[in-house]
Amino acid sequence: MLAGLKEYLLRKGQVRPNHVPHYMNWVSACQAFLGVPESSAIGTEQKTRFLVHLAKFHEDWQVRQADSALRHFNYFLSQELAGQEPADGAPGEWQAVEERLREALRLRRRSLSTEKSYMIWVRGFRKFLKDKDPSRLEGKDVQDFLSRLAVERKVSASTQSQALNAIVFLFRHVLEKNIEGEISAVRAYPKRRLPVVLSAQEVQRVFDRMTGVSRLMAMLAYGCGLRLTECLSLRVKDVDIEQGIVIVRAGKGDKDRRTVLPESLKDELIRHFSQVRALYDLDRMKDLPGVYLPDALERKYPNAGKEWAWFWVFPSKLLSVDPRSHTVRRHHMHAASLQKAFKAAVGKAQVAKPASVHTLRHSFATHLLESGYDIRTIQELLGHRDLQTTMIYTHVATKNVLGVRSPLDK
Repeated sequence: MLAGLKEYLLRKGQVRPNHVPHYMNWVSACQAFLGVPESSAIGTEQKTRFLVHLAKFHEDWQVRQADSALRHFNYFLSQELAGQEPADGAPGEWQAVEERLREALRLRRRSLSTEKSYMIWVRGFRKFLKDKDPSRLEGKDVQDFLSRLAVERKVSASTQSQALNAIVFLFRHVLEKNIEGEISAVRAYPKRRLPVVLSAQEVQRVFDRMTGVSRLMAMLAYGCGLRLTECLSLRVKDVDIEQGIVIVRAGKGDKDRRTVLPESLKDELIRHFSQVRALYDLDRMKDLPGVYLPDALERKYPNAGKEWAWFWVFPSKLLSVDPRSHTVRRHHMHAASLQKAFKAAVGKAQVAKPASVHTLRHSFATHLLESGYDIRTIQELLGHRDLQTTMIYTHVATKNVLGVRSPLDK
């Protein structure tokens, strides 16, 4: 069995070849400590006992390595046994589970993007289990699914965490089972990647090749440091031209924040608002339903969606059907419209970088840092919870922001 584990570790490439012997030793040591046969999986409680014992005589990094080795061993065993258990397909039961999942998400006021994401992960989980009866699901099923994401699909740590959140929500609020203590999956280790950043000249070249509303949106995203969805979902009341402030409502993490409004965009925004006002007046003349309001505001203030203050800064030209209420109303512009326009402009500007609309946010932070603004101010403008998230821009700034002089220059 251990020979098969060695071949698995080398084949999957999740572990460095020189670390494989150490992984083998940790598994052997655990089996000897517990007195279990080689073909026996290591339970969560058994693994905890072994790791607690190990921590008395070994360094923390060795305990973490042993933990990783046992996670890989359990996944290896599950793959060896895969196919020995026949699938008990229950597509009808799964359809009912998905409906209850959607209801649970809406009851807890999760966003539409979260709902879509969770539904995709649950369907992937269902496919992985080959329609196994939902009433027979257990922690081992989740453990194997998450391990497969890390080992076979090589997803990032954040993607694996998102899948875990979706499945735990399913078990807790739909299946009413608590399996958090039973999950010991192979972890997808976080990889540090530097963000793509455009120079000020490259940003200007891209803007010069954009026109209309797409250009204004891109300039606002760069000038305010907005995420794509934050830019799209701006309301008229959130843009204070007089004070030069943009309020981001319910940003990432459901947090509000203030950011700066570029002086150079104020005149263009005033002209844009006059065009948007004409579209708003047309909707009121046709007595169309008001725009979507977050949370319970639509029930508390049923006519607020028809007020100018709540209207979109970047409304869509076409009406659409609200996927939840099925109301035909005007929504904001689709993300794809700006993404396509920006991608085309990057190509025309001959910028040899994999730039996206989010690159403008990275460029905003980097250029502020190069201009001498302190990292705390930039953190607040970006809305980062952790300062370490903002600190990554110090690695891509072209200017020596630390003010350090090399001893060789003396």
